[in-house]
Amino acid sequence: MWHIRELRDKAEILACLQSDRLYAAYAIGDLEPWFFRQCRWWLAEGNGRWALILLFRGLEPPVLFCMGEPGGVAALLDATTLPARVYLTARPAHWPVVEGRYRLRFAHRMLRMIVDAEGFRPVPHEAALRLRLSDLDALQALYRHGGGDAFAPYQLEQGVFYGLAVDGKLVSVAGTHLVSPTYGLAAVGNVFTHPAHRGHGYAAICTSAVTTALLAEGLDVLLNVNEANEPAVRLYRRLGYRVYCAFLEGIGDWKPSTESLSLPLARHLGFGGNP
Repeated sequence: MWHIRELRDKAEILACLQSDRLYAAYAIGDLEPWFFRQCRWWLAEGNGRWALILLFRGLEPPVLFCMGEPGGVAALLDATTLPARVYLTARPAHWPVVEGRYRLRFAHRMLRMIVDAEGFRPVPHEAALRLRLSDLDALQALYRHGGGDAFAPYQLEQGVFYGLAVDGKLVSVAGTHLVSPTYGLAAVGNVFTHPAHRGHGYAAICTSAVTTALLAEGLDVLLNVNEANEPAVRLYRRLGYRVYCAFLEGIGDWKPSTESLSLPLARHLGFGGNP
């Protein structure tokens, strides 16, 4: 039997998240005041076990983050009122539970990669320039060529972005999804190079500049990358990033309980029920 309650106390939420700090980094960043008011948190407890889910409404569709005992995650999904469509983040052990309740539009096997000052191998990045809010139009123009799916203007204002220009035009960028000074975390993201300017190492230059700035602040630095994106994985390994864990991301639509469980997508991606 699971006891389920909504959490509002940051200290109690953080105590759960810190049990796997680097997997839960984005959720920890959501404890910052600007993000926290867009969040709801629920906890399931039973027989010394626990599970937690977070619903973050700052993006569309809202993000649903799962952590802890899979049985507790199942109880939380069944007991709470959630949006009909969510962007799911879950560890492999949670995915059968998730697929039993959501019809997946897509799912990606992702890698959480981390780097520290000792392992970081920067490349010369003097050509990269720090971007400011005044560069928003140029950045959005670049992203219209296929990048920035998870970009929001507040990230440029609150985070760290570096770009590289050719003939006065922005052609490559790297930035952050979140920077949390309170909790000592930063997530690199929004990395993109114009298709006509690839193959010159621009993404490595920009990512190196962002990583250098974040490590100089004493932050724990991490990023997400699709496991199938081998060029990006090689780039990050070149800079000294290493794999911390695997997880799945996908957009799902809630399905009626009368529908049968369907696990082929998770199995196709190589996930069973093991963490």
